Amino acid sequence: MGLKRKPPAPRKGPKLEPHQVIIKPMVTEKGVYQSNELNQYTFKVNALATKTEIKAAVEELFKVKVEKVATQTRKGKPRRYRFTWGRTKAWKKAIVKLNSEHRIDFF
Repeated sequence: MGLKRKPPAPRKGPKLEPHQVIIKPMVTEKGVYQSNELNQYTFKVNALATKTEIKAAVEELFKVKVEKVATQTRKGKPRRYRFTWGRTKAWKKAIVKLNSEHRIDFF
C-alpha cells in the first residue's frame, strides 16, 4: 500500500544554460556579511530558473559544492517618470549556501 509520488511537472519555458541562469552576484553590505560569516552568497537569477538549475549553475561556473538554495521573487516597485506612474520589473534572487570547505572570491 505504498503511496506513489506524482511525477514532476513539465518545465515551463526554455532550457537555460548555466551562464543564462545566473545574471550577476549581488554585492551589498548584508551579502558581504553573509559570505564572510555564514558562507552564503546572493545572486540575481533568471526568473524562470528553478532551485535545481541554480544549484547546478553555481557548481559548474564557480567549481564549488552547494548545500542549499533559497529563492525569493522580489516584486517591482512603483516609480514615477514625470507625470506617468509605472513599475520596475519583478526579479528573482537566490541565496546559495556552500559547503564549509568551499568559498567564492568576488574581489
